[in-house]
Amino acid sequence: MPVSEEACAPAVPATMAQEPQQTDFQLVRVKSTWCRIKKGETFANGEDKITLSEAKIGECISECGISWTIEAPIYFCYKVVETYNILDPSNTTLLWGHITDPQQLELAATSKRKPRRFVVIDEVVDKLYGSKVREYFEENNVQHRILALPTTEETKSMDLVLKILQEVQDFSIDRRTEPIIAIGGGVCLDIVGLAASLYRRRTPYIRVPTTLLSYVDASVGAKTGVNFLQCKNKLGGYTPPVASFLDRSFIQSIPRRHISNGLGEILKMALMKHKGLFDLLKTHGKYLLDTKFQSCSGFADHGDAALQTTRIAIETMLEELAPNLWEDDLDRLVDFGHVISPELEMRVLPSLMHGEAVNVDMAFMTYVAHARGLIAAEEREQILQCMRGLELPVWHSGCSWALIKTALRERLKHSGGQPRMPLPTGLGVAEIFNDTSEETLEKAYKLWVRDCRTVLEEEPAAL
Repeated sequence: MPVSEEACAPAVPATMAQEPQQTDFQLVRVKSTWCRIKKGETFANGEDKITLSEAKIGECISECGISWTIEAPIYFCYKVVETYNILDPSNTTLLWGHITDPQQLELAATSKRKPRRFVVIDEVVDKLYGSKVREYFEENNVQHRILALPTTEETKSMDLVLKILQEVQDFSIDRRTEPIIAIGGGVCLDIVGLAASLYRRRTPYIRVPTTLLSYVDASVGAKTGVNFLQCKNKLGGYTPPVASFLDRSFIQSIPRRHISNGLGEILKMALMKHKGLFDLLKTHGKYLLDTKFQSCSGFADHGDAALQTTRIAIETMLEELAPNLWEDDLDRLVDFGHVISPELEMRVLPSLMHGEAVNVDMAFMTYVAHARGLIAAEEREQILQCMRGLELPVWHSGCSWALIKTALRERLKHSGGQPRMPLPTGLGVAEIFNDTSEETLEKAYKLWVRDCRTVLEEEPAAL
């Protein structure tokens, strides 16, 4: 049956357009229910206890209908804790160090219920420390499941995340009181973090870094992720651990190249914002490599360079990350060394480690900064000399001009259409630039290749 025009007519006669009516509401909870009150109004509730939420609801009524805007702040609290001999059974940090509330800590430590922990450990770390990890939990009467996995850039995938989640499901953890523990390098911490964030929508987890790179970088932030479609960390999120436990004694077990790899990320923070840290690296770099960041007695002229270096690196990193955990602001100094390196690292796997690829990027950007007139030639040479002293590569044949252009195009896609290029403007100071011309980049590239290419490496791709 055809519908008449009368049936389609509006129920209310047409009137002049009215301004939308906006009302903002606060949310309060009385007993077990939430209700809204207009912003600024008082709430009469008798003797019942009320809770005021930081969340807000905005309501807009217009001719087109009604819409609601919800503001719901997300709050995270996590700890970054320096400790030593974390696998000593008498050190309870690994069990209870993540708990911030004293009453919860007392309840957990005195509970008659047997504690349970699910642990993911890198398989190389498991060979070195697996027996101590098992002994730790056995001595503390903790029911545990330890899953040893190959966590490398080549295996950093959703397949590994799903494998972890299957094992977590089989172990059947309590997602409120039994945090998942990750013990390994940055790849392990990233993978486990993503798995924990997915299980029951968010399960707490703990990071225990065992490499210098993860000690000063992956362990202190909120990022989780895996590689996807040959792109580094294409899948992931921002879910910080409940705690990161930093034990430098693990670092003594890793090869010298891995120490140098971690120094790349420390140097990043030095160049961006801390001249004192740069001076520490320039003066004590070889000593830090030789001693593998262990605090050694009998070296008075070095002081405790390892402790000073790691603490400054972590403190400066936290200063940059804490106000911007979700990267709402894309202008980030910590992206120095991460403009070209993601493309380079994935393209040449496994020939470059992460910190090495970052340093190649930083070396090129140092030439860009000089080409722009931001730093003097002497400062450029100080930076390159420090990099070489830390045994970091300052050039790689895979970083062709074509790759650099590809990497910058990718950067534009994911940085709001701007390159957002952090560049040093001195030693320990930096700014972010969006106006570096291709001509300047090409000039810097030619000078960089001329000065830094080694005779053992193949010729770079033609411009």
